[in-house]
Amino acid sequence: MDMQVKEDRMDVEAMLLDVIPHLRAFARSLTRNRDQADDLTHDAVVRALAAIDQFTPGTNFKAWMFTILRNLYYNECRKRWIKSTPIDEMAGDEPSIGPSQEANLEFNDFRRAFWQLNPDQREVLILVGASGFSYEEAAAVCNCRVGTVKSRVSRARAELKQILEQGNLAAPRTDTEPSQPSSLEDFLLQEATTMRPKAK
Repeated sequence: MDMQVKEDRMDVEAMLLDVIPHLRAFARSLTRNRDQADDLTHDAVVRALAAIDQFTPGTNFKAWMFTILRNLYYNECRKRWIKSTPIDEMAGDEPSIGPSQEANLEFNDFRRAFWQLNPDQREVLILVGASGFSYEEAAAVCNCRVGTVKSRVSRARAELKQILEQGNLAAPRTDTEPSQPSSLEDFLLQEATTMRPKAK
């Protein structure tokens, strides 16, 4: 029995190590602040370890962790007013996207447009896009219907396209030195590349 408990503990630790980068990206999309996202991720891991006997082996551990993190975030929002970081203060976290200056500017535009989306739309894009959840899994994490998730994803992508095509960006362009990309930044880059207008 002791051996089984030890093996289960090792499995949980391995799963936690795999999911932490994704948790951080999701936390960043919720808080819009690196320090708050790290704190939220830490709290979610602590909460999960304390409640690990509630996890059902064979079910989706990643979705379980995302649900814990999301619930922690919204519970904190209910308790106190969380000050969001303004878009123009996020310029120092630019991702590495290659040598093209124009590509860098286009990505920055997409990144700023992404942060203009409402939180529900950002949330589902991160879950379905960056984190690889199915619509059903994302709906379980968000505690809503599958159709609601599909609708939010569709509206988010349409709104991103409209913001970019009409130039309705809320913050001015910045061109700063890139830093290490995160899972969130990788996803944004992928989406930006997909939405880039094709050359005529």
